[in-house]
Parts: sequence; C-alpha cells; structure tokens
Amino acid sequence: MKVIFILLMSTCCGYAQVFTDKIIKELKFEKKSPANTLILANVNGSIKAEGYDGDKILIEAERTIKAKTDTRLEQGKKELQLKQIDRLDTLIVYVSNGCNHFSYERKKHQNGWGYSWDCDESDCNPPYDYVFNFIVKVPAYIHLEVGTINQGSVVVSGMKGMVKATNVNGAIKLTALEGYASANTINGDVDIDYLRNPNQDGKYYSLNGDINAWFVKGLSATISFKSFNGSLYTNVDKLQELPAVLEKKQSENGIKLKISHNRFKVGNGGVLQDFETFNGDVIVKEK
Repeated sequence: MKVIFILLMSTCCGYAQVFTDKIIKELKFEKKSPANTLILANVNGSIKAEGYDGDKILIEAERTIKAKTDTRLEQGKKELQLKQIDRLDTLIVYVSNGCNHFSYERKKHQNGWGYSWDCDESDCNPPYDYVFNFIVKVPAYIHLEVGTINQGSVVVSGMKGMVKATNVNGAIKLTALEGYASANTINGDVDIDYLRNPNQDGKYYSLNGDINAWFVKGLSATISFKSFNGSLYTNVDKLQELPAVLEKKQSENGIKLKISHNRFKVGNGGVLQDFETFNGDVIVKEK
C-alpha cells in the first residue's frame, strides 16, 4: 500500500482559513477472487470511479477544510482522515471526521457497512467545514459499493462487476454497466446506462428526482414501477402489462390489500428491473 500526501494550497483570506491537499492511495487485494469488493464511503463531496484493466485500486482524494481561525483549521486537519479496513477479499475506505463511526451493522431490513454518529456529543458539530472529492480507478472485474451524503454526485463507469451507489443530496450516474446495479438517492436524478443488457436484477430509487435508464435494443426483462407523483415513459414497443404486486398487511378489520408495484413484461421477460420514485418520473429507453 502506498499513501502520498500532496500539499496544494493553504491560504488566509480575511476571516476564513482554507486548506486544500491531496491524499493518494494505491491499494491491492491480498488475494484475487470473484468476491473482491471495494467499499468507498464519503460524507461531503463527490465520487468519480472508473473501471480499468489493471489490478490496483488507485485513489486520489482532494481534501478541503474551511475554518474561521487557525486553531479550528488545525483541528480539522487532525480529525479529518481517510481510513481503511482490510477484510482480505474486501477493502473499505472511508472518511473519518473524529465523530462518525464506520462499522458493520445488523439492521432489520438489511445488514451492511455504514456510518453512525455520536449525536449527543459536542464534537458532532465540528467548528469547520470540509469536502472530500474522490477520483478512483478500480479493476473493472471487482464489485464496487460507493456512497456520499452531501455536496456531490456519484459517477461510475466501465464496471463489469456489481455496482451499488448511494447518495442523499445529489445525483447518481452509472454508465457502461455490465452486471448487477443498484442506485438509491433522496434528492437527485438517477441515470443508468447499460453496455450490455443485464442478466441480473437491478434496483433504482429516487425520492425527489427522475430515473433515466438506457438499455441495448432487444431488452428482455420484467419492469417494476412505483411512484406517488411520477409517470413511466418508454420507447419500448413490446411491453405487456402484468398483474400488479399486492402488499398485504394485517389490520384491526382484517387483511389490508394495497397495490404496491405495476409490472410490465419487456420482450421475453426475464430479470427484474425495479424502478421507484416519489416525486419523479421514470424514463426507460432502448438505444
């Protein structure tokens, strides 16, 4: 593993103190296997990841810290670190700000790695602002899980393996996909573009944004669509409506039935492509 720090700028402009540097990491799995996965977790800032033919993970992170005093700036430089966890077949890289914790959690609906915060402690409101912007090159064959929360988008291209992308206040764009894909954001659009039509299920969600999905001509899949205020648009000719999915819930008056998802058969049917929005439209096109 190689870690290089490059100082770019440290300026003082009146009241504001600004510090920017670059952190460069070169990582490699101890053992190459079909399960190899990179998890990259950001808090504030963007992630741009690209698959390539090499076997190393190349990470370039630009760190910017803003504070109103030199003391607060130095506190930010000390607390804001890029940390990693080596799980042999899985490498995890995450932003630590001295308050958050990143660990594996068992939850009711889904287990996985994620952040938690000590919200009752004073250091959860640090006296500085910060942004990490990532540019990453990863072996195209591995699985990739990337996510951020604020002040940036998530862009991934050229991956053959599984891709899972999350955001909260920003867009997600996944292009030249060949395997399983999952995208989930709250305030932003989701753009999906397949290099080859998927042979595995996919799941795409945006609360307050549109979902745009491009597939290769001749798609065979089952499309599931759910939205409160949005509509489904498509240029696919062979579209057959299937029975809707019903949700069953026990109530005081008996079993309550509710239509959950509308489903459509495209071509000969096949893998499930699940689209859900609340205030956005879903556009599914063959290119």
